Amino acid sequence: MQFTTKNKPKPHLKITYLNKQILTVSNTKFLVVHINDILNRKTHIESILPKLSMACYAMRIIKPYMSLESLKIVYHCTFNSVINYGLPFWGISPHCKHIFMLQKRIVRIMLGCRRLTSCGNLFRKLKILPFSCQYILSITMFIVKNKHQFITNSEFHNINTRQHSNFHQPAPNLTGFKQGIYYSGVKIYNNLPLHIKQLSDNPRLFEQRLKNFLYFHSFYSEEYFQCNLNFLNLES
Repeated sequence: MQFTTKNKPKPHLKITYLNKQILTVSNTKFLVVHINDILNRKTHIESILPKLSMACYAMRIIKPYMSLESLKIVYHCTFNSVINYGLPFWGISPHCKHIFMLQKRIVRIMLGCRRLTSCGNLFRKLKILPFSCQYILSITMFIVKNKHQFITNSEFHNINTRQHSNFHQPAPNLTGFKQGIYYSGVKIYNNLPLHIKQLSDNPRLFEQRLKNFLYFHSFYSEEYFQCNLNFLNLES
């Protein structure tokens, strides 16, 4: 596979091994995550949408026969486990709005609500994180567990500013980099409330406090960075 940008022509490489030419492909699957040659994450999202649609269908079938607590277990087994796998690496794509639509559909089914019912309070009632919040949780936990891979502003310069303890956010030069962990992940982590960031040396307590914060707010999109998460571009 030859990685390139969307608007840049792909170079033609001829690679041989034991006198046999190795064919190039435009997408592949690595550890269950689908990757294409321009790293736009669309391929992986399209691969999991049928699984999520099937989870919604199954939920509709079993809804009359199971308690709400049992339905939540089914949700986490059939829906949440799919969207949570490898989420820090693909969860910022604009194509994720299709996943969020299916998530709202399955939440409405669980609570027996109509198709156009607002889901903000439904997520809080079920204690299920909206997709944006699930992404925030996943990517910040990845950063906390791999803190040695990031540098703080205090390591980057000696100026004592209010942000000196935050992680340094490099300037992006490509959209793909801007959607990656080293840019978007650091941006999200730095915007967390201080009382949560101060717990980063204790990942278990950090995760518990962050979950409670996200359950309470149930961010859809813009709210996180104002609190403001508009780069996910998910509609309510």
